[in-house]
Amino acid sequence: MSDEPDDEEESARPAGPSYITPGGRRRIESEIERLGEERVKVVKTTADAAAEGDRSENAEYIYGKRRMRQIDSRMRYLRKILERSAVIDPAIDRGDRVYFGATVTLEDDEGQRVTYAIVGEHETDAEAGRISFRSPIGAAILKKEVDDAVRITTPRGTRHYTIVDVAYRALP
Repeated sequence: MSDEPDDEEESARPAGPSYITPGGRRRIESEIERLGEERVKVVKTTADAAAEGDRSENAEYIYGKRRMRQIDSRMRYLRKILERSAVIDPAIDRGDRVYFGATVTLEDDEGQRVTYAIVGEHETDAEAGRISFRSPIGAAILKKEVDDAVRITTPRGTRHYTIVDVAYRALP
């Protein structure tokens, strides 16, 4: 299965700008570089396999050609992300209002706190507390400020939070 969206997913993507943090951009650039290095190796092994003769039954040749297509497809997809995304530095302070790049602490009705960094859709990591600005939570808290009450509807139901802190800092 591929990480690239199909045509239907691409057309279903919300309109508007796409943002990415400097760290997210570096990770994508690093993946493109790693894929480029892998591609060079795959081209060599595929050429060596082709030199052995009958290509129709040469598993190494067939696998190599398939892997090159996968690498090329992923590299095209990653380059499109970079072309379409504006880099926003989360370390630039924007005050108490929630914008892209903010690290936001929410408190629910029971006093439980959770902290999220608002990042681009291609750099989310729920376990690390990084959520997309287009996710249900991210979209609900954008443009809110400290002490605002927020009602968030997610697939797990509706939750009520209060924004207790908004900070802007560099993300690792």
